[in-house]
Amino acid sequence: MRLSTKGEYASRAMLELALNRRQGALHIRDISAAQEIPRRFLEQILLSLKRAGYLRSKKGPNGGYFLAKPASQISVAEIIRVMDGPLAPIDCVSVTAHQVCARERYCGLKWLWKEVRDAVAEIMERTTFEDLARTTQAAKEAKESRAARAGLRGQRKKAGRQGRRGFQKKGP
Repeated sequence: MRLSTKGEYASRAMLELALNRRQGALHIRDISAAQEIPRRFLEQILLSLKRAGYLRSKKGPNGGYFLAKPASQISVAEIIRVMDGPLAPIDCVSVTAHQVCARERYCGLKWLWKEVRDAVAEIMERTTFEDLARTTQAAKEAKESRAARAGLRGQRKKAGRQGRRGFQKKGP
């Protein structure tokens, strides 16, 4: 399976909407800026996701897009299938778009591709956008915490250097 740019951008847009689900509708420009997705391409992606029932939209000054159902009920696999089709690396092992191959009954590689499909599908099926939002939020908080600690260390070092400069040794 090769994830297309469309599939990647759709996943990133869904993640952004999951991260901001409490804020209500997000405007395309905000999703585009936050996830660095070209706006024109994002418009097409969001329309596809809306048609598939994963998003709703609201018009007006406070309008934009929002998740049609809780992020905990939307798997990554669902979104990738909407944008890219089956998760299987080849058609003969696809569950959703199986195509018979002339070599299917005796192919020595079929079991490998089936295992690849099963592993990828299992991970993507069990991973929801709520899971991804939680992981992303935790990573952001950890980064901010490290930055704050580094800032404190930098302030202490600076204060220590300034204190040493101001200290003058008195003679005997």
